[in-house]
Amino acid sequence: MCGILGFNWQDKQLLDNSLKVIAHRGPDAFGKHIDKYVSLGHRRLSIIDLSESGKQPMSNENKDIQIIFNGEIYNFKELKTQLIKKHNFVSATDTEVLIHLYEESKDFQSFLNQLNGMFAFCIYDSRKKILFLARDRVGIKPLYYYHDKVKKKFMFCSEIKGILENQEIKREVNLEAVSSFLTFRANTEEETCFKGIKKLVPGNYLVYDLKKNILTIKKYFSLNFRKKTNSFFELKKELKELLLDSVQKRMNADVPYGAFLSGGVDSGTIVSLMSNFSDKPIETFSVGFDEHSDETNEARFLSEKLNTNHHELIIEDKSVTHLPSIISHLDEPMSDPTSIPIYMLSNYTKKYCTVILTGEGADELFLGYPQYKFMKMHQNIISHTPKIIRKIPLNIISKTPKNILDKLFIYSSRLGEKGLERFEDFINSDAPAEQYLNQVSVFNHKEKSELLQTSIKRDFVYYRQRFFSNHNSILDNCSLMDLKGNMVEDLLMKIDKNTMAFAIEGRVPFLDHRIVELAFQIPINMKLKNFTNDKFILRDTVKDILPRQTSQRKKKHFFVPIDKWFNNELSQAREYLLSKTFIDKQKIFNYNYIQKINKNYKGSPLFYSRQLWSLLTFQIWYKQFIEGEKIKI
Repeated sequence: MCGILGFNWQDKQLLDNSLKVIAHRGPDAFGKHIDKYVSLGHRRLSIIDLSESGKQPMSNENKDIQIIFNGEIYNFKELKTQLIKKHNFVSATDTEVLIHLYEESKDFQSFLNQLNGMFAFCIYDSRKKILFLARDRVGIKPLYYYHDKVKKKFMFCSEIKGILENQEIKREVNLEAVSSFLTFRANTEEETCFKGIKKLVPGNYLVYDLKKNILTIKKYFSLNFRKKTNSFFELKKELKELLLDSVQKRMNADVPYGAFLSGGVDSGTIVSLMSNFSDKPIETFSVGFDEHSDETNEARFLSEKLNTNHHELIIEDKSVTHLPSIISHLDEPMSDPTSIPIYMLSNYTKKYCTVILTGEGADELFLGYPQYKFMKMHQNIISHTPKIIRKIPLNIISKTPKNILDKLFIYSSRLGEKGLERFEDFINSDAPAEQYLNQVSVFNHKEKSELLQTSIKRDFVYYRQRFFSNHNSILDNCSLMDLKGNMVEDLLMKIDKNTMAFAIEGRVPFLDHRIVELAFQIPINMKLKNFTNDKFILRDTVKDILPRQTSQRKKKHFFVPIDKWFNNELSQAREYLLSKTFIDKQKIFNYNYIQKINKNYKGSPLFYSRQLWSLLTFQIWYKQFIEGEKIKI
């Protein structure tokens, strides 16, 4: 795990400045390569082959190919067995395998198809005068770039802040990308929230012709949605074998490793499988808030059953003071409040481990979120019910005592009138994209049109065309939308940026591309059974390696006390950043909608707290990245 950057001109000072701002990604070493065509920089976090031989940029025998690499190639040893017959290896790294595999591959596609791993790299081929960049299939590792066609300048980096060291790039807000953030808590678009700066989309590669100033992007990975006809038993067996292999591959490291353990089936599965390949107890880590609902009890129970060496971090409400630092590491606005506990747990974990395995990806692949159940219910039952009949449950819900509602869904009473309004929109709609967006969006189209001063083009119709215009099943499309959207830009970037803030490498076994491919070929009813049995095939696959309480435990919400923060630690920042004076000066939001939130907050706290948190985190991002002002809480 490292940090990479480069550009197509010579500027030693810019290279040094950019390397400095991403130093946290690689505190162990740094390296540079500069010639008349390119400037390349690398920050190294040593994971495999800790010697000087692993330093980057790394070259081939002839010194005409250079590589800078961020990530891990988990099958590099198998690939090396063939390459070693033709090449002289000077290190035990996966980086050197990439160089020689590139030399021996007939084209970019065949080269990338051989890799199992998480990666973002740049290969500089001085013979062909090209830069070849690629990002892993599901987007575990970030990669950003900037291309000015007129000035013929191309720049890339693992983090946006490295690109922003180029003073020629104006720090301007991209409102179309901000619109995506307001919908999904994170910007799921190819464009970033900075005008002119883009992301290399997962499963894509980029070739930049240094002589002709031509940039070409192509996709090398696509999912196959054709369902397998294998029996349930056969698919379970295949899934179990892939999980075992994926976990074993991700335990290869020359530094201490462990796992984040929440106490649920996802992280529990990873830790249980890890114990098969370790002769000592696995180091596990969990986090929770004092006096608040979390998963520390479940994690403690599971660690005892799995005989792990467990570490527990209980953090206080004042942890929100780290929010500006977290937002700085995230580069783009992201309003997932669990970034705070992940950030603090990563800092705590660094004392024990440099590599951490996590359970991200299982919910998206095996339909573990509540919204999938609602979509299946709508598809199979509600859509066949006359709309006049659909209003009956809404009337019942509005008159049901809050304590009874909370037994059905723990936060029902806090949804309030706005929550019921969203639920009504969901029930009355017969358009899958609209149904799904009504469930998952922080701000829907109507609310954003009230909030933003400028009209936004990319919304309901755009998302429908992007994710729901094919012939896949509704739930496949919902899962794909989450896999390509929130999972990458929220969950994976949250893990990458917060762990790398403390030079920790996060690995995600569920997102081995073979498991991803298998998951989308498993019939829907094997993943979500009878509206209630979520992750059915996964739970059944691991029931023999986990306690029954864990394998059958439903997903539990991780409580972050943002309500309390608004009235205490965040009160001054809220008053300043969402004041009429600042809002009018900024000219992005309409202050009338801010007033609406303040007025109706108590009536629908769960609904409006998400919107308020999104606006406040955006304003902190805006102050720090656009106006260049440091924020303290």
